Amino acid sequence: MNVGMLWLDADGKRPLEEKVQRAADYYQEKYGRLPNLCLVNTSTVDDERKVGKILVQPVNTILPNHFWLGVEPS
Repeated sequence: MNVGMLWLDADGKRPLEEKVQRAADYYQEKYGRLPNLCLVNTSTVDDERKVGKILVQPVNTILPNHFWLGVEPS
């Protein structure tokens, strides 16, 4: 993914699923489509997982508490 939206959610009380869903809802409102990929810091999750239809992927290049959402071409 080369283009996306960066979202910050440092609220330690919210679960990951809620953070990703809130970011995805905003993304859909702003860009008119649902993202299918969310990159997060490796300290957030250990392995890939799905939140709804969104693949959450850990990478070491994303800052902690940040979520990079976008559409990965199929």
